[in-house]
Amino acid sequence: MRVIGTAGHVDHGKSTLVKALTGINPDRLKEEQQREMTIDLGFAWLTLPSGEPVGIVDVPGHQDFIKNMLAGVGGIDLALFVIAADEGVMPQTREHLAILDLLEIPRGVIAITKIDLIEDEEWLELILADIAETVAGTALADAPMIPVAPLQGRGLEMLIDTLDRILTQVPPRANRGRPRLPIDRVFSISGFGTVVTGTLLDGDLQVGQEVEILPQGFKSRVRGLQSHKQSVNTAYPGSRTAVNLTGLSASDLLRGNVLTIPGWLEPSQLIDVYLRLLPDSPRPLRHNQEIEIFTGSTEVNGHARLLGARQLEPGQTGWVQLRLARRIPVVKGDHFIIRQASPSLTIGGGVIVDPLPRRRHRRFRPEVIDRLETLLAGTPEDVLLAELDRRGPVSAKTVIAESGLPIETATAALAELLDRDEVFFLSGVDSGPLATLAAAKLLVASRTGWANLLRQIKTTLSNYHHRYPLRLGMPRGELKSRLKLETRLFNEAIQRGQQDQDLVATETMVRLPGHQVKFTLQQQQAIDKILADFRRAPYNTPLPKDVAAAIGEDVLLALIEAGQLVRLSEDVMLLAKTYQEFTNWLEPYLRQNQTVNVAQVRDTFNTSRKYALALLEYTDEQRITRRVGDERVLRE
Repeated sequence: MRVIGTAGHVDHGKSTLVKALTGINPDRLKEEQQREMTIDLGFAWLTLPSGEPVGIVDVPGHQDFIKNMLAGVGGIDLALFVIAADEGVMPQTREHLAILDLLEIPRGVIAITKIDLIEDEEWLELILADIAETVAGTALADAPMIPVAPLQGRGLEMLIDTLDRILTQVPPRANRGRPRLPIDRVFSISGFGTVVTGTLLDGDLQVGQEVEILPQGFKSRVRGLQSHKQSVNTAYPGSRTAVNLTGLSASDLLRGNVLTIPGWLEPSQLIDVYLRLLPDSPRPLRHNQEIEIFTGSTEVNGHARLLGARQLEPGQTGWVQLRLARRIPVVKGDHFIIRQASPSLTIGGGVIVDPLPRRRHRRFRPEVIDRLETLLAGTPEDVLLAELDRRGPVSAKTVIAESGLPIETATAALAELLDRDEVFFLSGVDSGPLATLAAAKLLVASRTGWANLLRQIKTTLSNYHHRYPLRLGMPRGELKSRLKLETRLFNEAIQRGQQDQDLVATETMVRLPGHQVKFTLQQQQAIDKILADFRRAPYNTPLPKDVAAAIGEDVLLALIEAGQLVRLSEDVMLLAKTYQEFTNWLEPYLRQNQTVNVAQVRDTFNTSRKYALALLEYTDEQRITRRVGDERVLRE
């Protein structure tokens, strides 16, 4: 599931565009609807042509509400950057663009709204040229520009198709098994209690799961989950999620709190960061300058302690230790924005390199800078984890050999990741020397790499179930071929999916746990009639081709897969119960009489030679009997 965030200057038509795309008015506050201006975050959703459900976070464009904008834009996968054709690039256009660039939002689409107000084509060409010049060198430099007139519906289909296409290029959200929900709304619902919302990061949330609210440390439990107003049992990374909590009042919680699982995330008051000061910052950033810091949905005041420079000039980058007014929960790799309080203005941002440095660093120390540069480039554990996230499950030997790290370093890093439970062996092996396990070519996976493969398997099965609703599952060989997996990886992946109850598999097929074959009333009536014929003459049943003509080929296959019918040969089919009765007679008979022939079976069951022969040939195939001349004996 993906999240799109709007951005752009006030009154450029962001909310109008969202409503035209989704049918949902994101302006939920009465004051917003009266003033026709977004003040706080708004939310909507739609399903793209590919079937991908996406949430939309609509942010305010007015400079007075830029802090609300920052609370909603951090967790998005794609920016829908809105610029009105009648005004072009405006002050908050530039500030929102700078924020998207500092947050390194991976993709964007530029919607040129209000084209119905433009009659001069040359004016529109000038606006497009100005926009292209403005976004050059930023995260949106290559973003497609789509002219739209939302109220008339012009350009919306092209915009939706473009959003769909661009989102397919965005890698899936990482699943580290450590869910984080930066809270952007808190409210109560009568009869349900406290509800918080946000964009879920880094892991799954499940109904009944114990959770913790940071930085307060409040404990609670997930009473219910919703995504796009649909109740779900599990919420996945990247989804807009509403969490109904037990035992907490809405007054206990604030925007900026983080919901997570207990025991791993420690709030910090000192944070080491790599910071970039915007080129149009009005003045240099000084050591110990007071600033406002925004990360996720959190806003906190603090001071910037410059570690390697006396001051940062506009456009420069540098190492900074942020000293915060209070403790906040963040992790390595989170992005942040800094603003000056007066006049209120975005001046820079960057990435968190060490969320828990534990102490204040002394300035101008080469060893401190060297350590931070190593952390920014990535530890050996980071390198391996990124490789496993990208490739999915692969042999431990392969990931060690192809990591680009010395073998000893890579082996130690993989052992550390296994010890921290950030990666795991797909087959469930968790003991023994790592060198021995790697030599055995055991498959190792990160949580994100496994989640991506499992999502691919589930999507393939879901599409198959939709296309063939009367088939119990997808043949294993066909699924393996569709996924293009080598045999060992396929078998271990299916086995792991079974263990985690994400898949149901037999020796011949795989299905999703929730899939069930359901017949229509008309189909069930035809089934009842044909099964009555089978019961009336259990050893002189209708021909398979006649059964298929009466109930349909797909329905016949469904009955065979469900174990109600057994197909002995091309021309003979029995009720499964009848075949079981036959084998119950056959084995004791052979133990007593040693042999049996076709004529004896024919006479005993008052059937024809064709049926008797089919029964014995089928028991040969099932390795119950074996043929010796014209007779059968029991196979030991």
